[in-house]
Amino acid sequence: MTKANAAGLLPGILLAAAVAAAGVAASNMPWALHLGLSALTLAIVFGIVVGNTVFPRIADHTAIGVDWSKSTLLRLGIILFGLKITFAQIMAVGWAGILIDVIMVTLVFTLSVQLGTRVFGLDRQTSALIGAGSAICGAAAVMATEPVVRGQAHKVSVAVATVVVFGTLGMFLYPLFYPYLHVSQHVFGIYAGSTIHEVAQVVAAAKSVGDEAAATGVIEKMIRVMLLAPFLLILSATPQAEAAGHAHHASGKPKIVIPWFAVLFIVMAAVNSLHVIPTAISRVLIQIDTVMLAMAMAALGLRTHAGAIKQAGVKPLLLALTLFAFLITGGWVVNRTVMHLLG
Repeated sequence: MTKANAAGLLPGILLAAAVAAAGVAASNMPWALHLGLSALTLAIVFGIVVGNTVFPRIADHTAIGVDWSKSTLLRLGIILFGLKITFAQIMAVGWAGILIDVIMVTLVFTLSVQLGTRVFGLDRQTSALIGAGSAICGAAAVMATEPVVRGQAHKVSVAVATVVVFGTLGMFLYPLFYPYLHVSQHVFGIYAGSTIHEVAQVVAAAKSVGDEAAATGVIEKMIRVMLLAPFLLILSATPQAEAAGHAHHASGKPKIVIPWFAVLFIVMAAVNSLHVIPTAISRVLIQIDTVMLAMAMAALGLRTHAGAIKQAGVKPLLLALTLFAFLITGGWVVNRTVMHLLG
């Protein structure tokens, strides 16, 4: 990165840092402690407020840094989050957690394509993009699926908008469900990780319940993220994807995106399990990780605009709402059934 590029990023990074600092400070106040609001949750809330008021006026100078915080800092934060996790915890998720993710990705994507094209009258590309975002890992999955289905820019924007709307809503709803589910933090973490849209939203929702829920939720979500690569390989081999490629005169196979940050997350968990990093250094890295994640949440909030609902339109929102309802209810049924059979 050149000095010029770094200078261009700085205003947006400082804005995300300021919003994150406000979230961290507010999380230590009595009212926030009473409501169980974590620093990450408050950072995204404050980000949404600033994003729909002040940010549009200064976006020309800060957007690049905010987007860098939303993407790069989030991935770096997730990688370092591995230092809070051991292989024993990963093994605790077990085959049940893997099977739950495979079932949910398959069901949600299939449901999206079928309902989108047959019930809501959407084209297959839009239905596939919304399905990928809901089934796997939000906006990242939408962007990774776009070159496979050859979706136009406006269809990608619509799919990302639905992820933002319902993923953010889920981030606030899931912690409210927890007291009524009568399950452990471990079980809740698997449920959240296997059904909430974005990695960032899983972190915020599960962290509001507790550290164990957050650790388990991130592990489960990382397994889901790593399913992106085989999902894209399978999707690229379908007749619809091949037809889309011919229709757009594309040459060669679509590029498959490998979620390397998910792999590095596992590497960091392995390092932590081996206890090769001194405790003092590990604590510092974990503090840095908290700052990175808070800044990423703030940036995500800054980029969450009320106009996204209007931009998406009614039919895509109805499809995304149906998938959201299935993730909550059907996801719970799948979680409990698999855990009962394999637990």
